[in-house]
Amino acid sequence: MAAWTWRFETADGTEVQPAVQPEEFTTQGDAESWIGENWKALLDGGADQVRLFEDATEIYGPMSLQAQEA
Repeated sequence: MAAWTWRFETADGTEVQPAVQPEEFTTQGDAESWIGENWKALLDGGADQVRLFEDATEIYGPMSLQAQEA
């Protein structure tokens, strides 16, 4: 079974420890729901962007945690 995980980074791509410790997710949807619920705490804790992995394969990223200006 695939494991979906997040990598947390500063704006320059340096990996950082997340302010909220994630679990390993069994589906992409679960991983994306979790980031949607926790992005603000992660941003406040020093992560500027994230990358999503399925096992060792990067699915997408970097994805900014910064709110988009309207």
